[in-house]
Amino acid sequence: MIEHRPLDRLGGADHGWLNAKHHFSFAGYHDPARMGWGALRVWNDDTIAPSTGFPPHAHADMEIITYVREGAITHQDSLGNHGRTEAGDVQVMSAGSGIRHSEYNLEAGPTTIFQIWIIPNQEGGPPAWNAKPFPKKDRSGRFVILASGMPGDEDALPIRADARVLGATLMAGETVDYSLAADRRGYLVSTKGKVEINGTTLDARDGAAVRDESTLRITALEDAEVILVDTAP
Repeated sequence: MIEHRPLDRLGGADHGWLNAKHHFSFAGYHDPARMGWGALRVWNDDTIAPSTGFPPHAHADMEIITYVREGAITHQDSLGNHGRTEAGDVQVMSAGSGIRHSEYNLEAGPTTIFQIWIIPNQEGGPPAWNAKPFPKKDRSGRFVILASGMPGDEDALPIRADARVLGATLMAGETVDYSLAADRRGYLVSTKGKVEINGTTLDARDGAAVRDESTLRITALEDAEVILVDTAP
């Protein structure tokens, strides 16, 4: 089963400094049919204006993965961490028992990100933050695991959830396969470029909610970049 979720049918809000699209219920957008997908709770598609951002605010008991699509995001938190994550790279924050952080676009142009929230395996624990570059050339024609809490994924950024976040870049006409276990769910978004997943066509930034599909076959109809979350149901 693949449920196509077109960009123009997503929830969202335009705050001036922030234009957000919500794949799932978030803030002022509420849809009881879209409260999450397995352990995946939030997938926000954010465009942040220059010299603006999210002022200090608190989180607890959530794994928050930020994939930077364009520009860069500058992070600062109550643990003393400070970092700038550029386009194509990833940062993760395990909120644990509680953390305060800010996220700003200090660049000359807009910054666009996917912010992905995944419910952790257990509540509490010490908060943590980390970031890592993932060169797009290393993802050419194949999936690379960007963040994961699953055994054997030691090269990925660690999260405390039964889930993994993957990325692939594809030239037009290229195909990549991904095996999804019977008890898992997948959620895929094309960052840019039109793709086909098991016969369903997605435009850039559309979502595809997947279950009961043992193999995902993603074909790029245009040069494309895709992000996939594989999560517990």
